Amino acid sequence: MVSVSSSSGGEGMRTGRRPSPRARQVIKGVLSLVLVVGIFYFLFKRIDFAEVWAEIKAMTWLELSVLLVIALWNLVTYVLVWMTVTTPRLSFGRGMLMTQSTTAISNTVPGGAAIGIGMTYTMMGRWGYSRSRTTTAVLVSGVWNSFIKLALPVFALAAVALQGRVSSARVIAALIGLAGLAAAIVVFALMLHSEDQARQVGLRAGRIGSRLLALIHRPPVAGWEIATVKFRARTVDLLRHGWIPITVASLLSHLSLYLVLLVALRQVGVSEAEVSWAEVLAVFAFARLATAIPFTPGGAGVVEAVLIGGLVAAGGEADQVTAAVLVYRALTWALPILVGIGCYLWWRRQSMPTGRQPTRPGEVAP
Repeated sequence: MVSVSSSSGGEGMRTGRRPSPRARQVIKGVLSLVLVVGIFYFLFKRIDFAEVWAEIKAMTWLELSVLLVIALWNLVTYVLVWMTVTTPRLSFGRGMLMTQSTTAISNTVPGGAAIGIGMTYTMMGRWGYSRSRTTTAVLVSGVWNSFIKLALPVFALAAVALQGRVSSARVIAALIGLAGLAAAIVVFALMLHSEDQARQVGLRAGRIGSRLLALIHRPPVAGWEIATVKFRARTVDLLRHGWIPITVASLLSHLSLYLVLLVALRQVGVSEAEVSWAEVLAVFAFARLATAIPFTPGGAGVVEAVLIGGLVAAGGEADQVTAAVLVYRALTWALPILVGIGCYLWWRRQSMPTGRQPTRPGEVAP
């Protein structure tokens, strides 16, 4: 009795010292803010902002309008991905509401990706999609997104090599990217090969996850092998006839985002001779990889640092590159926040209860 009591007391003391979820969220927010401020301070202290602003103001209304149209098309491609991974197919209007609302959260809130996934389940559930179907859509779109993130650097570096700009560092980076892509494909293929393979993948992943959670004194995971078997069954059915549209839509989404950056660079005066399209694609691809772990909301600070550093190293003039990157981020980070807020408010308005009056005294309206 005594040993159990003391153990419970010790556990209570350990739990008492652990920050609450709200406190952890505040800590994450402060750390993200400090990281963003630090990155921008060290990145921009050597750049003349007067020159950068002059480069932006020199852009014509036609050039800005073209960029805006491409940026809006980029937002549409997010919806196209979700329309290919849902069964029955998600409508364009609902897809727009969901993707833009969750993107706005991911771009503004520390840990917003997890909150965005929670909102995805809420919205999809309101529209009649089961949790298992939503889980399949979330995982398949995430897996395809990861495949393309790993494949783009390899393709880009191969294109750079064909242009005669080969270096040992670029060859090593291409080989590392190729190895990562191959490993991801092998794991995914093993999981889909059979129910037994899917169960084994789930068990191994669960053991790894439990060990990692034990480092921060969290309970072990459970049921991952069941989840992977269910995921395999739904995924095989989805991919049997839909892997081509999913691949095309996912690739189109990434390339549309890249196109915003490429056009922004050309509009401010960074020519093909200074930084080729292949070099822009390579820097863009590595910036996408840098945001695989969301240190800051929407990669704020991290994306700017990678893009400006990489494009200047490739031969771009610092003021022009900085101007182009800031315009690019305004259209691909800030614009989705504004659109997403409007979409979320519209969804909230449409999904509010009708406020039907009770039919009898004391009856609670639904």
